[in-house]
Amino acid sequence: MKWFVLLLLTTGSISAQIPQDKKLHFAAGALASSAGYTYVWQKTKDKKKAALAGIGTALLAGTIKELVDSSQPNNKFDTKDLAATALGGITISVTINLFNKRRHVEID
Repeated sequence: MKWFVLLLLTTGSISAQIPQDKKLHFAAGALASSAGYTYVWQKTKDKKKAALAGIGTALLAGTIKELVDSSQPNNKFDTKDLAATALGGITISVTINLFNKRRHVEID
């Protein structure tokens, strides 16, 4: 969780040019991704499966949100919002994967 806070703090100057809505979608994707990654990692201890699950969870959450939005009057499915959510998911899954050091213990 420390890396997530650090990521948010270090992107302050860059994020001044990004609309608030896209920042929220990115954060939601990051949150969904970390939940999906953690769940699958705890069940499988497989980094690749966990990363794919994290990204998939973010995509699923973003798609559901956009489908709900598109069913409301004067609203539409926004692919840019979905992209921001997906980017948050990809960013967090890849970051966790890079720092997730699984120790291999061999027992003879």
